[in-house]
Amino acid sequence: MSPTVAQILTPLEDNPALVERIASRTVKPPITIIEPNPEWPRRFEDVKERIQKALGGLIVDIAHAGSTSVPGLPAKDIIDVDLTLKDVTDEASYVPPLEDAGFRFLLREPQWHQHRFFVEDWPKAYHVNLHVWGPDSPEAARHRIFRDWLLKSPADRELYANVKREAAAQTVMAGDSMVEYTQRKDQTIREILERAFRDLGYIE
Repeated sequence: MSPTVAQILTPLEDNPALVERIASRTVKPPITIIEPNPEWPRRFEDVKERIQKALGGLIVDIAHAGSTSVPGLPAKDIIDVDLTLKDVTDEASYVPPLEDAGFRFLLREPQWHQHRFFVEDWPKAYHVNLHVWGPDSPEAARHRIFRDWLLKSPADRELYANVKREAAAQTVMAGDSMVEYTQRKDQTIREILERAFRDLGYIE
């Protein structure tokens, strides 16, 4: 089952107060935007291969998400992965294998499309954010649409790069966290997604 266009166009707001925390990061990645690294695609393929070996037939899709998935786009040195499973609520089937493969289970967000969040701080040279979704997640679909639009729109790719740099600099100067960094980008992300939706014919 795939999300409908109406679901994709109507984002469900994440409520931090409802997050169920399982563990905390042992290493906090810096909020630093670096120039594009040609190693990012290879790193994603390494992560993808390990997830496939760990979960096999439970997987619907594994996608490279976030800024490191867009060639030429500056980004934090973090590989973001969207993992879509047949049943994200069946934690017993996938949490132990993912933990055995090196991923730490940090958050459960049942109210936000049943999102589960894992991280990996190995190897120490870079970090991995692993987002786990069910097959009907509109959030995973929005990630894909955003990525694909940046791949075809140099103007929005440059806009987003500038906003990321400004947001990172402001966040570091203020001593804020990743949450505030993300919030500083939200309006621009919404504007870019609107253009992507229009290009797909989802809106006029």
